[in-house]
Amino acid sequence: MQIVTVHKGDTVWEIANRFGVRPADVIRVNGLNEKADLVIGQSLVVPTLSGVHVVQSGDTFWSIAQQYHVTVEALQKLNYTVNPQMLSPGTRIYLPQRIKRTIESNGYLQPSTVDRDQQIVRETNMDLTYFTLFSYQVQPNGHFKPLKDSPTLKAINKTKSTPMVSITNFTEGNFSPEVAHSIFTKRQVRERLIANVINLMRIKGYQALNIDFENLREDDRDAYTQFIQLITQRVKRARSSYLVSTALAPKTSAEQKGAWYTAHDYPAHGRIVDFVILMTYEWGWSGGAPMAVSPIPQMRKVLDYATQVIPPNKILMGGSIYGYDWTLPYVKGGPFAKTLSPQGAVNLARVKGAEIHYDQNAEAPYFHYYDGQKKEHVVWFEDARSIQAKFDLIREYRLRGISYWLLGREFPQNWTLLTDNFNIRKLR
Repeated sequence: MQIVTVHKGDTVWEIANRFGVRPADVIRVNGLNEKADLVIGQSLVVPTLSGVHVVQSGDTFWSIAQQYHVTVEALQKLNYTVNPQMLSPGTRIYLPQRIKRTIESNGYLQPSTVDRDQQIVRETNMDLTYFTLFSYQVQPNGHFKPLKDSPTLKAINKTKSTPMVSITNFTEGNFSPEVAHSIFTKRQVRERLIANVINLMRIKGYQALNIDFENLREDDRDAYTQFIQLITQRVKRARSSYLVSTALAPKTSAEQKGAWYTAHDYPAHGRIVDFVILMTYEWGWSGGAPMAVSPIPQMRKVLDYATQVIPPNKILMGGSIYGYDWTLPYVKGGPFAKTLSPQGAVNLARVKGAEIHYDQNAEAPYFHYYDGQKKEHVVWFEDARSIQAKFDLIREYRLRGISYWLLGREFPQNWTLLTDNFNIRKLR
């Protein structure tokens, strides 16, 4: 696979011919419309022959080696007839055989309609180790708010993916510190919740548990750790094959304070549970100032800390399958940005006649446009380039894998690149 950026005058047919592939395959892989209209600055995944790189303008042996994570020496040895100082567009460069790492992948899914959920499962099950159904909302008395998950579970159980249930302290539109505190400090309530979780897993057939308690009281740090320790022990005692995971806020140090950070004890969670999911997204969020949702420099800071205190093979890095559309000028406390899929962002740029740009520091695409009321907007989203940059982090830090928030938003390039970069582990 190769990633190319669309320039003025480019067409699908010209790009396909340049790489020696079928236009229909370029259209399919990138989810293009019937007319295959392109946007200047848009990234495309081109399904080239495995083990071959077709030289583009500006390519060097060094840039090609960086792109495929091989050495310049290995490239030169394999392509000894090619003069590295005279690379011309269209030249085929053969790549050293790459051993793909096997990773785990998770996708959060919020049950909606039967047809929609079954379609999501059909389209993504080959690419996911886990489907995490979000979420069973814990009540202050230790019971759950019901989740209509049976049809979705039935669809998942027809695949080789593993169903994972998420329990949260989410209530009335936000994560509740009071609900969590009630669970942590009242023995009878805590015991009821743990019994309910185990019963739920047995009856519904869940094989894994994800605990996602957020916005906690800072003085509940030890109590939350003790709760994680206790529920993990009980779940494992109920069935040793059950897996337990937690979702952790994106911390950059042990001293990081705040309701979203203090109570998440990275070293403790790394010791206790089978794996953790780092929520490495939402730097750019709907209620905040416009910026990339998952900028690479900020993700690196989290991974630098996390991999010091948690074994990398226990870390699923968060990946975002969405973007935001902000109205400018941004005013704190003003209207929230609109959420849209990566595919929806490109479609919007096409309709508005916008040119897509790429921030080389954040490793994220963005564009500006004006609406019908002549108000300026900025859209930050994900594309093939930005998701490849995240896959490179998984490889660099040797992580367990990736966890996507949220399934159901169109991003066909992601799935093609995921399986081009990695083998996906299946547990059953």
